[in-house]
Amino acid sequence: MSELVLSTLPKTWVFDLDGTLLKHNGYKIDGRDTVLPGVLEYMSTIPAEDKIVIFTSRTDGYKQMTLDFLAEQGIKYDEILFNMPMGERILVNDRKPSGLDMSVVINLNRDEFDLPEIIRQM
Repeated sequence: MSELVLSTLPKTWVFDLDGTLLKHNGYKIDGRDTVLPGVLEYMSTIPAEDKIVIFTSRTDGYKQMTLDFLAEQGIKYDEILFNMPMGERILVNDRKPSGLDMSVVINLNRDEFDLPEIIRQM
């Protein structure tokens, strides 16, 4: 990955749930969810003025269980969207006249919460 330069502006973080923040399908395979290593520590570093949106393909039948688990784990978010399609998530945004790209996409290997070091140093 080339060097990623982030502005000092407040940000919107968009996370997938299964395989990114939580073990993929752990709630089905293990009968319970599991937070991936590093997630709680990283999420706690996101500034309070930033917004966090979570997407998940989980259906409404798993909604309350999921919300309860996230609350128990102290995972903060502003919005969570259930019933999302399982296909690609496409983010379309503009570029400021200064040249600042207003979107960044990072694809992680499933069940490996390993954000590039440059993101950790925001």
